[in-house]
Amino acid sequence: MKKGKKYQNAAKLVDATKLYTIEEAAELVKKTAITKFDSTIDVSFRLNVDPKQADQQIRGTVILPHGNGKSKKVLAITHKVDEAKAAGADFAGGKELLEKIAKENWFDYDVIVATPDMMGELGKMGKILGPKGLMPNPKTGTVSMDIAKAVQEIKAGKVEYRVDKEANLHVSIARASFDTQKIIDNLHIICETIVKVRPAAVKGTYIKTAVIHTTMGPAINLTFNGR
Repeated sequence: MKKGKKYQNAAKLVDATKLYTIEEAAELVKKTAITKFDSTIDVSFRLNVDPKQADQQIRGTVILPHGNGKSKKVLAITHKVDEAKAAGADFAGGKELLEKIAKENWFDYDVIVATPDMMGELGKMGKILGPKGLMPNPKTGTVSMDIAKAVQEIKAGKVEYRVDKEANLHVSIARASFDTQKIIDNLHIICETIVKVRPAAVKGTYIKTAVIHTTMGPAINLTFNGR
């Protein structure tokens, strides 16, 4: 497929044979934003893992120091309604909100957090919430007795990372409008995190490729400690 003129001009700024440092890439990625809207900046990793193996299913969360520019609506399923709302939850309640989801096909939120005592009720919603990636999970900090902290972390910029069936992992870390230092800070955190969660079973090269790119922009190859 032939690329547009804007893409071609942006691609000329990138040396496809070079591995750019985090600092170089953060500065360059802003120059390759080609959309009229505020492009999302994503980091994509191709890992040498076998997601079919339980000990190689990489999944977790990380708090980006500057968030990623996307405000998330949070639904808290809990009896601690006042705590959740005080912490910034957009919606908070118990079984009545689950009934609203089931009856009205209601999905006006991005993340669901819950206290453990509500997981029995939420479990009944697995067929509805599971396919949409909305089921709370202790591994991602969305099931917690401290519902206020769970809500606050998401509002503060916590993002989830998860390897897919093809061993790829994608995370949105910023917007093209962010200043370079904020992109650098966020990029350092996500790269360090992916290195830290390397499964013990992986031998040899762990990160096959790592690239940063804007929405519809060219890929910029990354190098960093542990890469």
